Amino acid sequence: MRALLLGARGAVGSVIRRELQRHGHHVTSASRAEAGGARIDLHGDLRSLTRIAADHDVIVNASGVERADLAAAVHGIPLVDISATGSYLDALRAAARGPVVLGAGLVPGLSTVLARTLAAESDGDIDIFVMLGTGEKHGPAAVAWTAALVGADLYGPPEGGSVRNFRESRRAVGPDGRRRRYLRADFPDHLLLGTRDRGFRTYLTLGAAPMTAALDLVGRMPVLRGALAAAPHVGSDAWHIIVQARQSGARMQASGRGQSEATGRLTSLAAERAVDAAPQPMTMADLVSADEALAALRG
Repeated sequence: MRALLLGARGAVGSVIRRELQRHGHHVTSASRAEAGGARIDLHGDLRSLTRIAADHDVIVNASGVERADLAAAVHGIPLVDISATGSYLDALRAAARGPVVLGAGLVPGLSTVLARTLAAESDGDIDIFVMLGTGEKHGPAAVAWTAALVGADLYGPPEGGSVRNFRESRRAVGPDGRRRRYLRADFPDHLLLGTRDRGFRTYLTLGAAPMTAALDLVGRMPVLRGALAAAPHVGSDAWHIIVQARQSGARMQASGRGQSEATGRLTSLAAERAVDAAPQPMTMADLVSADEALAALRG
């Protein structure tokens, strides 16, 4: 398989490249200033992307650049995007002209797979509790994504109306037995999986409790959002995902170390599966089972 990887130098992109190469695939790295790979400026004209994509079997967008016209520019070649922005994924779905994997990776991605699996076995609404490690350094795109949520409403919340990020909270017990406070956040599993009679709500906590408290404060005082970029990377790189049915209390969970590592491994798996996928928008849950996703994380 020949994969064109956009954003190959990033924290997630480097893992995707390693995993695809480890599985025997050829990877073309692409960026605005790529030396030895493909030079593609995703902020400008996309004709270079169209030309280079034609020689590949799948395109993976790990660049953090969110342009819905990427779907048309690749001319039906499978596109895998790791974005977690609901409005962008909605626009990408509408623009799709071939196989497009929406939200590959950890959240959404693994969260989508677990939530759909539990939804098939349980009635009623499902809560998704996510912990991300505060000891892991992420790129500027990830910081900008979190900062953009501050002071903003969720995109298309399942309950309708206006729901502000980081203002609603719930408590849950993590895989380590600790009870934590999770803040409502605009991850798009409710868009990728939601139906008229089911609600999927995602809540976020950070690995260090003081950092979660700070995020709560910033959510209430958006003028402080600039502090997110300067926040120290304290704590561990541990993460977990819990999906829990409100009505029955049934739950599934997964945990690990290294958000970028996990996202890269899962995206690599999605890229391999997307090559033979139907020519339509899809999620990770359409490509892999919960057991297959967890096996990919174990390596």
